[in-house]
Amino acid sequence: MSQGVALQTSIHDIKTLILSFHPAIAIDSVEEERVVALVNAAAGEVGLPIFEWSLTRGLVRKPDGQPNRSTSGAMEVLAHIRTLRLEAIFLLKDFARHLEDPAVCRAFRDLAQMFSHTHSALVITGAGHKFPKDADHHVVHYEVALPNKDELRGVVSSVLSSLRSRTRPQVDLSPADFERLLDALSGMTANQARQAVAGAVLKDSRLSSDDVAELQDRKAAEISRDGLLEYFPAEDNPYELGGFERLREWLARARLGFSEQAKALNLDPPSGILLVGVQGCGKSLAAKCIAREWNMPLLKLDAGRLYDKYMGESEKNMRRAIDLAESMAPCVLWIDEIEKGFAQGGDQDGGASQRIFASLLTWLQEKTKPVFLIATANDVFRLPPELLRKGRFDEIFFVDLPEPDERETIFGIHLRHRKQEPACFDLPGLVAASEGFSGAEIEQAVIASLYRSLHEQQPLDDSMILLELGETVPLSHSRREDVARLRELAGDRFVPVR
Repeated sequence: MSQGVALQTSIHDIKTLILSFHPAIAIDSVEEERVVALVNAAAGEVGLPIFEWSLTRGLVRKPDGQPNRSTSGAMEVLAHIRTLRLEAIFLLKDFARHLEDPAVCRAFRDLAQMFSHTHSALVITGAGHKFPKDADHHVVHYEVALPNKDELRGVVSSVLSSLRSRTRPQVDLSPADFERLLDALSGMTANQARQAVAGAVLKDSRLSSDDVAELQDRKAAEISRDGLLEYFPAEDNPYELGGFERLREWLARARLGFSEQAKALNLDPPSGILLVGVQGCGKSLAAKCIAREWNMPLLKLDAGRLYDKYMGESEKNMRRAIDLAESMAPCVLWIDEIEKGFAQGGDQDGGASQRIFASLLTWLQEKTKPVFLIATANDVFRLPPELLRKGRFDEIFFVDLPEPDERETIFGIHLRHRKQEPACFDLPGLVAASEGFSGAEIEQAVIASLYRSLHEQQPLDDSMILLELGETVPLSHSRREDVARLRELAGDRFVPVR
């Protein structure tokens, strides 16, 4: 494994923790092979022997000791370590789950207290491990960053070397192509990157620029599987947006921030926008359309998936989501209904929402990767004031109910999308009947009228759509006071999208 800057930093961090008398270090990662290499390197630098323990083998002194089967139990290994008269690093694999046993937890705490006066340390590895509160008091948690480009370069080299004797792979990559390939692998674990490169090579015994897009798609699939982000490929984004002329003009200028000309002038790419306004008027649709028009992948963050009942895990999920989004850069990151995920406040969530929100604000202020954030909000009154402060977003836009010409466009979009010819309908009449309707309510009226036409076995006509419009009470009527209050707030604070 190539030891790039990030890996050397991790080795230094672990070495510092050991020399600072931390008795227990927890490393939460699915990359066990990489963690073992990291701990071995740190132990070598501090000059301490290393022992590995697993439930299946017991305690083994590395590099060439024999498994001690009598120490395969959690209680037995702690008792055995206590009898050893030497300072060492004890790497305990998947050990956190055994601490649910009160006796094991007590033995672990006793050993940790003993190690707090020595350079010996218990290093607990595993993925998603949780510690009882009384045990967690003795543990320092360390997060291993995903492989950087130097490490990924080493992964690619090792895969090509291992396959060379069997397939004689042909490498057809310019220096620029190779950088793009490393960008496509960024955000993967070392093992995921290894498998992805090997799969690309074995397919046709070549590694070329044609494989970059495939590796990017594979990474996107891994991101979706992670569960924090939903991935929308640029080519699978068919959405259309009616109106929003001022937003479109702003976006046409902002897009230049991703160009080489802007880079030459030391201009940073745009950070993002906040869309607030009436529910169902196209805020979410705008996010999808921006990604399509900019030909960028779209990642949707479901803020509800960030929350975890264990202290600190929600913030870790937020950092993980940001890391994944940055690994796909340039891209669009969409946080829908941001007020639901970042404005809970109070003591209901133990302060998790405030800490996650602070992480988001810090990232917005300091981010360097070209990730364009689009946040949407229906209930602007629940948003923290800090989010609305100038400088957090490049601009805050207000989305009001569609004007008559926009409603005509919206009718046309939804009729065409469902194989109907707009010219066959009295669009001015439909526009007049839909005064106060949102785009979503117009779409639903078209859909409901098509179901009616199927049921009656008659072609869709104006009367069916008018009937559905007449039976709908739009949000602008049912929540008249809320809409008026929102318009009053937005009047002189936000930029209208039209």
